Amino acid sequence: MTTRRMTLKHIEAFRIVMQTGSMTEAARRLHTSQPQVSRLVSQLEAIVGFLLFERRGTRLLPSLDGKRFFQDVEKAFVGLEGLEGAASNIRSFGGDRLAVAAMPRIAGGLLSKAVAQFKAEHPETLLTIHSGAAATVNTWVSSGLCELGLAILYGDDVPGMQVQTLLTMDCVAVLPIGHRLAKRKQVAAADLEGEAFVSFPLGSAPRERIDRVLAAAGARTRTVLESDLGASVCALVAAGLGVSVLNPLAALEERRNLELAVRAFVPAIPVRLALLLPPDATDSRLVSAFADQVRTVIASDLEVIRPYRR
Repeated sequence: MTTRRMTLKHIEAFRIVMQTGSMTEAARRLHTSQPQVSRLVSQLEAIVGFLLFERRGTRLLPSLDGKRFFQDVEKAFVGLEGLEGAASNIRSFGGDRLAVAAMPRIAGGLLSKAVAQFKAEHPETLLTIHSGAAATVNTWVSSGLCELGLAILYGDDVPGMQVQTLLTMDCVAVLPIGHRLAKRKQVAAADLEGEAFVSFPLGSAPRERIDRVLAAAGARTRTVLESDLGASVCALVAAGLGVSVLNPLAALEERRNLELAVRAFVPAIPVRLALLLPPDATDSRLVSAFADQVRTVIASDLEVIRPYRR
């Protein structure tokens, strides 16, 4: 003969009858019938080997053993509620930490907006923003110091890194206000012949990419200054020290605070805004959720670069 085992249904029926003092009310709360609740309680009594209730006419009173058993049942349910709380905490990333790296302009703009919106939905998550030049961002992510990076890629994927392209856009020409080329809607590489040029450092991906395009057009510029930060390049151009070519995200952000002309540039030099993940990164709900938040910000807040998006 098979021995019946105690189930959660038995315990739930007993617990609610104890709380309400009524099998009818327990049936209502459990969305079942009163005979079914009575059957579950009777089965539980057979399983535990003692009476849980004393029947006095139509009244149902807990037995002394039933009261003692109910105390242990309540302790078990407190434990279950604790597990529910733990699950909720995990589900909402409570107590989790996420370190994100980005170049200064992205960190101060797009990334900060994504962080603010993410924190509004997940206030218990601690997010840390690290800001640095492109090479520094790559190092932080590849070494595992940061779980996620945001970067502008001027060339192929970063070796040894997982890359997810968020959007592709074309570089623009940046010029001082009043420059002869600022009157045009579009600046060609050949138009920069002889111009003082603010460039990126030798050996960097943007420098090599832009130099190839200028050389192919036969445009010999005079490199007068170098910087590895788009914000600095724009500030130097706005100061009238030269012209430059760089990604539209940095240029249009800086134009809000600087006297700077931004024009379309040909031939097109496509660049990518991308998420960088460590080479051995595993699937993480937290990283995926934050990446989705970044995509949401891009879709809603980067309308300004639409003319230069692909």
